[in-house]
Amino acid sequence: MGIKNIKLLLTDVDGILTNGKVYYGERNEYVQFDIQDGIGHRLAVYGGLTVGWLTGRDSKAVAARAKKLKVSILYQGKLDKLSAAQALCKKMKLNLSQTAYMGDDLIDLPLLNQVGWSATVPYGRTEVKKAVHYVTRAQAGDGAFREVVEKILKTQGVWSKTLRVFERENHRRAALAPGLHS
Repeated sequence: MGIKNIKLLLTDVDGILTNGKVYYGERNEYVQFDIQDGIGHRLAVYGGLTVGWLTGRDSKAVAARAKKLKVSILYQGKLDKLSAAQALCKKMKLNLSQTAYMGDDLIDLPLLNQVGWSATVPYGRTEVKKAVHYVTRAQAGDGAFREVVEKILKTQGVWSKTLRVFERENHRRAALAPGLHS
């Protein structure tokens, strides 16, 4: 199977979409997301992929970012990511072989070992880097997700079409709300 058959792109959050650091204030938690990864989410959707986030933590900041990006699948507090992905695939009538997953730590290994295509970031744990199909050049929280989206869509031969959809939708959004950006 492999990357050409991917329909569902799942990703861990902390250490993939963020730099893995969590900052706590008196009442709030802060995490940093990359705008290019946000655009990567839209590109993935325009390219025909379903995107989902699987995280072991519960976080209001993560939920807010997922809502802003209109992420249709957000599973928080899921320590058994393999079971969560299997249930999701069953619901979507997909196989794990049609799923890609990005993870960086030991908790991600069971799922990374079962999906059709897997990726991690440069500082992913050694065991994770040995298990995946691809290690990004970009760091976590600094465009790694976007890099994987582009790799999948280019390999599937839909990159040019995706860019045309992105441009059309961007113009449409700008016309509806001038001055607003993602």
